[in-house]
Amino acid sequence: MFVLVEMVDTVRIPPWDFHKQLNVAIAEELNKKLANKVVYKVGLCICLYDITKLEDSYIFPGDGASHTKVHFRYVVFHPFLEEILVGKIKYCSQEGVYVTMGFFDDILIPPESLQQPAKFDEAEQVWLWEYETDEGAHDLYMDQGEEIRFRVADEVFIDTSPTGPAAAATDTPAQPGQSTAPPPEDSGEKKEAPYTLIGTICEPGLGLLSWWNN
Repeated sequence: MFVLVEMVDTVRIPPWDFHKQLNVAIAEELNKKLANKVVYKVGLCICLYDITKLEDSYIFPGDGASHTKVHFRYVVFHPFLEEILVGKIKYCSQEGVYVTMGFFDDILIPPESLQQPAKFDEAEQVWLWEYETDEGAHDLYMDQGEEIRFRVADEVFIDTSPTGPAAAATDTPAQPGQSTAPPPEDSGEKKEAPYTLIGTICEPGLGLLSWWNN
């Protein structure tokens, strides 16, 4: 679930932090920059593990801060494929069941990866598993807050780095006083998660932790 990733970065220490030990100031800056951030194709950064190498520090003209190239290891949340994790149901929608692990919320179990046969209850806005027994079928609801065990089936990284302004739809220059802002419907796009795990319910006996008591 958690891995150590070797990284290299140039850390800027402002003058008002010169009274601190260099490794302490660098550790604070690295955690300020990376903690709780998703690094593309790496995972969710948790905290600094250790600093393995400090190169020479430099002060450049016009900038009173010091700049130090640092080699370090960082604790990163990046489960491997087929790893089994435990989380809690955050909410359900037509897209599937969304799961949270407390510190990471972008986990989706799509409908085809739920226990089958499954159906979505529009009134309750929850998925349910039609569990077959000798006495007939029973509806087991996937209620919010229930613990669930799932297997990591895939991961999706999206590069959310800032990009330049969108190209104009026409080459016609704007008239004086005319707004160049995008239409309201274009500016209200849904924000995409930079890192999403796609899961699948484990086999019976592993996938449901508390439903058996319902």
